[in-house]
Amino acid sequence: MTVRLRFAPSPTGYLHIGGARTALYPWMFARRHGGQFILRIEDTDLKRTRPGAIEDIMASLRWLGLDWDEGPDIGGPHGPYIQTQRKALYGQWAHWLVEHGQAYKCFCTPEELEQARAEAGSTGYNRRCRNLTPAEVAEREAAGREYVIRFKMPLAGSTVVPDLVRGDITFDNSQVTDYVLLKSNGLPTYHLAHPVDDHFMEISHVTRGVEWLSTAPLHVNLFRAFGWELPVYVHLPVILNPSGKGKLSKRTQAFNDQGQQVLVRVEEFRDAGYLPQAVVNFLANVGWSFGDDREKFTIEEAIAHFDLADINPSETRLPYEKLDWLNGQYIQEMEPLALANALRPFLEAADYEVNVEALLAVTPTLGVRLKRLTDAVPLLRFLFEEEPLALAAADLTDQKLDLAAAQRAFEQARAFVQSVEPFVVDTLRDGLTTIGEQNTANGKAGPFLGKMRLAITGQQVSPPLFESMVALGRGRVLARLEETLQILSQGEGVTVREG
Repeated sequence: MTVRLRFAPSPTGYLHIGGARTALYPWMFARRHGGQFILRIEDTDLKRTRPGAIEDIMASLRWLGLDWDEGPDIGGPHGPYIQTQRKALYGQWAHWLVEHGQAYKCFCTPEELEQARAEAGSTGYNRRCRNLTPAEVAEREAAGREYVIRFKMPLAGSTVVPDLVRGDITFDNSQVTDYVLLKSNGLPTYHLAHPVDDHFMEISHVTRGVEWLSTAPLHVNLFRAFGWELPVYVHLPVILNPSGKGKLSKRTQAFNDQGQQVLVRVEEFRDAGYLPQAVVNFLANVGWSFGDDREKFTIEEAIAHFDLADINPSETRLPYEKLDWLNGQYIQEMEPLALANALRPFLEAADYEVNVEALLAVTPTLGVRLKRLTDAVPLLRFLFEEEPLALAAADLTDQKLDLAAAQRAFEQARAFVQSVEPFVVDTLRDGLTTIGEQNTANGKAGPFLGKMRLAITGQQVSPPLFESMVALGRGRVLARLEETLQILSQGEGVTVREG
């Protein structure tokens, strides 16, 4: 079998994280089997289509690293890949069904439909137009009556829907209505468009949410009516709201057990400082298991192990609590330059002018401190803001480093910084450690070095001292030491600012 799978979002807004999972599984399967992954835009719901949504969806997919072999932007042998551009094809095959007795024209007005539903006490269609004679159809058409085309669902018996992860599922045909296939404006409903597109695009496996399972009998019967080969169906499990109360819906905000709003848009994960490889790893774990209890793995490793048949059909929550851990693991593995470049847009978003060379002085030490890239912004504030040190002499002294010892140590540190060569981590560490040991009551450098870091960064939480000094540069370090000595000479001030 030639393996061809697709992701077919509606351009009604952003890419939802559940939609990203729906795209990830067929993408992985296609990549494992050397097949094709197709991006198709299902935009026939004109009222809900949002300008710019197609571009936003594609940008989110690219950020996740999910590429496609055919699609609206790159074309392909089975295009066009936007459904409103395939309107004539749907009309042709809808009328083919009518001509072959598999569908019919329905002239019921919305008011007539509503009345019929009220009388029947149900939301289904009473099939009042199903048995119109050719003369009655011609009469209504001659009068200019608008119509839709409905499928003639079998009235008796049952339909078996084969599903790769759920097995064969049997439906009573009498419980399935005659769905609309072609709307009065000539555009198809999902029920017509997706079988036509999947057939002509030669889709081998249809992966979609389990919410489509109830209408799958219609789709199976449509394929049979056309005489086309049925694709392999995979109905993916529902992703629940983190609170466990209902589906993680695109149209509602999601909240955790504490009532806190959580991320649902792919772009929100990007803007919150998550790495795409961490988000993909996170999503792969939702409904599928690597197989040896591993939670962290590369996408290449996942592709080599992935099989659609191994998907767990049970509904599940997004384990948000694991994403920070995963993201932190991936950050720790980043090379310093890669991390600096990844941090840059978040720092620039805070209106900081970024010097990548300065960042490189601290990025080797940041990995273990970050869960999200955004965590670096408060940590690195001292590099970009030149505020007066919000410190008091009491902040720079303690029982092991009294005021006189602190003044002496910081004066020695200023002289050392002025002359030390080269101005690098190792030489700074050696010299300042000696100064600390000579001036503290217990002969240990720790108390002084801690106060030195506070003086240099002005923050309770910051990167390590020596790397921070290199990042600031000699001139800026000396300026802060001068300010520190002024504070110590006054013996008063305000409390240290938070990092």
